[in-house]
Amino acid sequence: FPINPYGKAKKMAEDIILDFSKSRKSDMSVMILRYFNVIGSDPEGRLGEAPPPELREHGRISGACFDAALGIIPGLKVKGTDYETADGTCVRDYIDVTDLVDAHVKALNKAERGKVGIYNVGTGRGRSVKEFVEACKKATGVDIKVDYFPRRPGDYAEVYSNPARINRELNWTAQHTELQESLRVAWTWQKKHRSGYADSGRYIF
Repeated sequence: FPINPYGKAKKMAEDIILDFSKSRKSDMSVMILRYFNVIGSDPEGRLGEAPPPELREHGRISGACFDAALGIIPGLKVKGTDYETADGTCVRDYIDVTDLVDAHVKALNKAERGKVGIYNVGTGRGRSVKEFVEACKKATGVDIKVDYFPRRPGDYAEVYSNPARINRELNWTAQHTELQESLRVAWTWQKKHRSGYADSGRYIF
C-alpha cells in the first residue's frame, strides 16, 4: 500500500513483473527485493557512491553529508524538524550495501521457476535524520554545517522495514548495522575519489 508517488511507481514496476511472470510465455523465477536507504561502500575500497553532478543535490543523505564534509557544498539541508518522532526529524531504515549484496546472492540461490519471492531488505530499525548527521560528523571528523527547513511534501515521519520474511525464508539478516562504521567505510572511499568515476567516464550508484 504505497504512501506517496515514489512508492506507487515502485509498486507499479512490481505489478508489471508479477503480471509477466504469470503469463504463458514466461518461465521466470521472480525475486523482488524492496530496498530501504542504502549506505556504505565496498570494504575493500573498489566501489563507492558517485552520482552524476545533476543528481547530487537531490540524492541520498549520505552523499549530501559527504559532499558537505568535502566542502563541495556549503552544508547539509534538513527538511522537517516537527515530525512526531523522538527528535522531530524523519526516521528511516538504513541498509549497508554489503548486506544488500548478500541479500541478492541469497535470493538468486533460492530462486525457482514459477515461484515468486518478495522481500524487504532492511535492518528493521529506524534512525532519525539527526542521528544520521551526528554519525556522519563522527565518521568524517568534520563538523558539518546543518540548515533546517520546513517539511518536504509527501514525507512520512517514520519508514522502516519488517525483514521477518527474508530472515525466515532466505536466512538473511543485516550484519553491518553500526551506522557510524558504515559511514566511516564509505568516507574512506569518498576521500580517495573526490571526482568519483569521472576519470573512467562511468557512474556507479
